[in-house]
Amino acid sequence: MLPRRAFFLAPLLRAASPVRITSLQTHLCRVSNREYVFVEVRTDSGITGLGEASLPAKAKLMSEAVAWLEPHLKGKDPAGVESHWNRLYYETNRWRDGSVLMTALSAIDIALWDIEGKRLNAPTWRVLGGNNEKPLRVYWSHWSNDLRQRSPAALADLAQKTVEEGWTAVKWVIPRSTSERARLEQVVSEIEAIRKAVGRKLDICLEMYETYSMRSALELARAVAPLGVMFLEEPVWRESNPALGQIAAQSPVPVAGGEGLLHRWQFRELLEAKGAVIIQPDIIHCGGITEIRKIAALGEVYGVEIAPHMWYGPIAHMASIQSMAGVRSFLMNEWDGSNARRYHELTNGTLPLVEKGHVQLPDRPGLGLDFNFEAWKKQFPF
Repeated sequence: MLPRRAFFLAPLLRAASPVRITSLQTHLCRVSNREYVFVEVRTDSGITGLGEASLPAKAKLMSEAVAWLEPHLKGKDPAGVESHWNRLYYETNRWRDGSVLMTALSAIDIALWDIEGKRLNAPTWRVLGGNNEKPLRVYWSHWSNDLRQRSPAALADLAQKTVEEGWTAVKWVIPRSTSERARLEQVVSEIEAIRKAVGRKLDICLEMYETYSMRSALELARAVAPLGVMFLEEPVWRESNPALGQIAAQSPVPVAGGEGLLHRWQFRELLEAKGAVIIQPDIIHCGGITEIRKIAALGEVYGVEIAPHMWYGPIAHMASIQSMAGVRSFLMNEWDGSNARRYHELTNGTLPLVEKGHVQLPDRPGLGLDFNFEAWKKQFPF
């Protein structure tokens, strides 16, 4: 039996003692043709942080990468997220770069911020210094993917439905065609049909998917500029900063890019080349919440806006939108509009629905997501 003094002091001693990380767990799911890798950082306090390490066609590799990081975290206090980031990036291995390791680091970083919010009983966005006075704008990515038969008329009908649902911006990948000329004429005719149907009620963004040359990219930019296109994304290879700089300097439509860049040093090279006026880091590849906010701050110095890339699961979506709270240069966040309601339902209503083209940040602690991994794996087996 505890002495009387020890009995009364025990709760205080437990409260003062640090929380310790006990394990990392990954959960693999396949939704349609996409692989998702969800991550749990578990602690001895019962608080679990959620992260996401999805990387196309590399799910098993990502699971191994997260497991490789476990010994560097097990037994440590999850507090001090920035210190953990610095230690994992700079000290675990000098060969620290690459999409696999950066995606694993991003997942851990997101989960640690989730834990921090839960420990403080505050939303992650509030811990980061943001507020939720105004909802944040999002746009529907891969908007036309589900069309069975693609035509200008079909896109016009879809645009009308999209506006009626409250969306204010969309993006699609420009389809390949039989020739360069046919591809150009097709995208122009599609945008013309949309403008005739809904006017300027819908901002249009075009994903060029690194499939153009400098010459053909500029030809397309000049053709669609009168139709009010908001931005052109990654016209040429994302490694080609000098080419992107030349395109951006001559294009009458703003150029966006950066979804494949992994940290602020790579974004500095893009910005020095003036290769984009809208940067698009992806929170689960570029270093998580910690790094994406540094990228945003760097971009602000160069006068560019930030529109984070997003095409993954609910954890990645929530981390991305919360990371932008209080970011002055925020433009809008990419959003999986086709799965928005499904993800809302699969998280028991905790991933917010899009209303009038915007998302309201939640008030729940941490990321605020309610996640049943066993149900996900049963419905979406890998």
